[in-house]
Amino acid sequence: MVEIINREELLSNARSPLDRKARKFVLMGLEAALQAADPKDVVKSNIKLTGNLLRIDDSSFDLDKFRRIFVVGGGKASGSMAEALEEILSDYITGGAINVPRYSGKYRVKRILLQEASHPVPDEAGVKGTRYILNLVSEADEKDLVICLISGGGSSLMPLPRGDVSLHDKQVITEALLNSGATINEVNTVRKHISDFKGGWLAKRACPATVINLILSDVLGDPLGFIASGPSVPDSTTFQDAIEVLQRYRLWSGVPESVKKVLLDGKRGLITETPKKDDEAFKKVHNFVVGNNRLASLAAYSKLQNAGLTVLFLTSCLEGEARHVGTVFASVAREIEATGKPFPRPVGIVVGGETTVTVVGKGVGGRNQEIAMGAALRIQGLNGVAIGSISTDGIDGPTDAAGALADGKTIARAQELGLNAAELLMNNDSYSFFSELEDLVLTGPTGTNVNDVSIIIAV
Repeated sequence: MVEIINREELLSNARSPLDRKARKFVLMGLEAALQAADPKDVVKSNIKLTGNLLRIDDSSFDLDKFRRIFVVGGGKASGSMAEALEEILSDYITGGAINVPRYSGKYRVKRILLQEASHPVPDEAGVKGTRYILNLVSEADEKDLVICLISGGGSSLMPLPRGDVSLHDKQVITEALLNSGATINEVNTVRKHISDFKGGWLAKRACPATVINLILSDVLGDPLGFIASGPSVPDSTTFQDAIEVLQRYRLWSGVPESVKKVLLDGKRGLITETPKKDDEAFKKVHNFVVGNNRLASLAAYSKLQNAGLTVLFLTSCLEGEARHVGTVFASVAREIEATGKPFPRPVGIVVGGETTVTVVGKGVGGRNQEIAMGAALRIQGLNGVAIGSISTDGIDGPTDAAGALADGKTIARAQELGLNAAELLMNNDSYSFFSELEDLVLTGPTGTNVNDVSIIIAV
């Protein structure tokens, strides 16, 4: 069971009984969200084997009609998903291969090869593993079943550069996009068009086999083509869309020449577009979203409601610049303090989604830490108010923290330590700020990924 490992330390940092109570509720809600997103539990609750019938939602598949069953895919949650699927299907599985994050843990699998690779910047191990996956599904025919386990992080973990694009060039463009403030949909639009795997190409290679996609979504609204860059679903974007993303974020002039060539050749029709919805490859593809941010957020909502709070589930589609979102959260807390609106205390507000950070400084941090830091600057002096935000994968940006927790005394405590919160935030150095305060939220890698969850508490 995933837990916040420094829970007691975070509670001990409170400077008043009400602050401690508010912090306790924040941590309670965040842990509930993490536990609801556990990939093994999600897979086992959605998939049942009755005799030879595999049941998923309202669909059923007679496994005796398939000669072989292959399991492939990748993502931060794919190792746990593979473990759960092996426990369900056992000897039905012929073989398989999954790309998982390096150092993500040990999984009890016998029939599925787990291949470690890098995230969020792709590496050669990921390329090797992705080629192996493609070779495996290329063996499948119309009598075979391919089950794809797809989760967030799959874009980086399953790289296969297209044309003359080198792995180094793909690393360069990936880092530039991640630092630009582009949304995950925009990032994945580019990734799909410089890949021979994403954007439907996996399904193309698996055709004419039957394909079942089991998807743990980390993209707002669950658009299938953007989760792990949609390797086994139709692509709705074009080479022109990818070019426009790079131009929008003023990256085009610095794009490696090999990437420019692929995108421009694609725009001119000199190389094939990604497979679209009318492609023959998708006629036997079945898609199932087995978990997402809404599931995790609603678990936090229920936990806090059962604890006696009035709770508002605001959205699971939060977007925006992280520090500004933190300011908005603080504004909501101040309104509760001033008027008791939208609800009087004790109240909890649950928000899910994924913000972005436009990196302009040289510090270290993550979007959830910037949310908490932006909020801290605006809730100074409030008592019994706490705001926490985490990434459900346990890794916020390039740090070992899931996120951070702030209350009305955070800035006062920082000043006592000689920390200038505004300056550190401008330098994108939220990690240093919360590390000094010992208010980072630590979970370790969780083995799941359904975006971020933020909780506002006023007691």
